[in-house]
Amino acid sequence: MEPIQFEDSGPAPEPTEAPDGEVLGRMIREARKDKGLTLDEAAKAAAIGRSTLSKIENNQTRPSFDIIRRLMQTLELRTPQLFVQSAKTDISGRRDFTRTGDGEHQVTSTYDHELLCTELTSKRMLPYISTIKARDVTEFDNWVRHSGEEFMYVISGDVTLFTEHYRPLSMRAGDSVYYDSSMGHGCISTSEEPAKVLWVSLGD
Repeated sequence: MEPIQFEDSGPAPEPTEAPDGEVLGRMIREARKDKGLTLDEAAKAAAIGRSTLSKIENNQTRPSFDIIRRLMQTLELRTPQLFVQSAKTDISGRRDFTRTGDGEHQVTSTYDHELLCTELTSKRMLPYISTIKARDVTEFDNWVRHSGEEFMYVISGDVTLFTEHYRPLSMRAGDSVYYDSSMGHGCISTSEEPAKVLWVSLGD
């Protein structure tokens, strides 16, 4: 699948701590090695110190939200699942809010993801609205895969959901589907205008 990249949308949120440091570090290390980058090269591209990147990869520090954003863009991490907390948290009574159109966009050639309620990174569910720009499954290089489960609701337009173990599923506005997100998947628009869907990802 096309990598998801961050685009700034309005004022940057105050720095918050990254979720699940061990998982985060492993994901960043693997993504860096997949791109054939040394610690020095990746750190320079993300405009952070080499020692900072090394500490992140080894779960020796908890990076700010802004540093995570830069690393995601530099390493072209493939899924917003990075921001789903897989470990339990002792924090309670939390709340986050996103006004219409004020979500944080991650744009690729196939999707325009608008992440919602992004100031809370230590959360188990990740809600986002996506405009499906892809028109043919051949536009995707690989399946999207990430741990957990996923819910998709079609807000407008028509889509076809492709999954590796099932026949293509045609859906229209008002339809919804729930599936194992570790199963390869991808979605295309089949209506005249790019379709829009609500996705909710749930980490393990």
